[in-house]
Amino acid sequence: MKNLSNIVDLEKYPINDLKSPKIKNLVQKCREDLDQYSCATIPNFILPQSLNIMNQELEKQLDEVYMSKESINAYLYSKDDPALPKDHPKRIFMNRFNGYLNSDCFPKDSEMKFLYETEELLKFVSSCLGISPIYRWADPLACHAYNVMKPEGILPWHFDSCEFTLSIMIQKPEKGGIFEYCPNIREPGNENFDEVKKVINGDRKRVRQLKLEPGDLQIFKGRFTLHRVTKIEGQKSRYLCIPSYVLDPWRVNTPEHSKAIYGKILPIHLERNKARSDGLAD
Repeated sequence: MKNLSNIVDLEKYPINDLKSPKIKNLVQKCREDLDQYSCATIPNFILPQSLNIMNQELEKQLDEVYMSKESINAYLYSKDDPALPKDHPKRIFMNRFNGYLNSDCFPKDSEMKFLYETEELLKFVSSCLGISPIYRWADPLACHAYNVMKPEGILPWHFDSCEFTLSIMIQKPEKGGIFEYCPNIREPGNENFDEVKKVINGDRKRVRQLKLEPGDLQIFKGRFTLHRVTKIEGQKSRYLCIPSYVLDPWRVNTPEHSKAIYGKILPIHLERNKARSDGLAD
């Protein structure tokens, strides 16, 4: 039977006891980083033996990973809109090459699935964000998917569909695969298209970098922060798990995103396809 103590380093990070001094200090630091940079990192969060299990889980199912190449804009769409000005960020397209082991492919006894479904992790992330309630993402394909980037893989500048994403590095590449981000570049009701366009066109003034190591946990406000992963170099793939959380328990990916990124559309994507309450492009 799985136990949180065999997955997370609870001695260093006792997320099962939010009243402990260790966690109170960690939560305060994470909240400060998230408020300022929209990103917080916790090193060696996952125990080595659990990390090995996660890596083995993924490698056993590599043939089920949906790999895709396409040209997309920062809002994850591949269709052009001629009604907009030529230099509008929605009309700037970039190459994407990566894949996902969808969440519905995970076995029932998956290490990652177990971790994602614990109340301890949910409450810890909520405390770090200073936001309550937050919800596990209802999207059955994307809620805790593995992101696989093979050699030459690249993930261009984009925003996430969900508000909050965790990144757990499982395997790092030999070179490249650097996470770059522009903190809080947009907010509900304000797309800030001019600043987004500057970054896409090469302006580095806002850009920060984060080099994750295997076992590290990143908490990230991906819906409001433009981000990308640079090209994978060498012969080793990059494996990352991305458990996700939302403010609206009802929402899921749009049918277009689900088809392009995860390879299929489920009835729930059609039933819950609606405009986002935050008014942001998705």
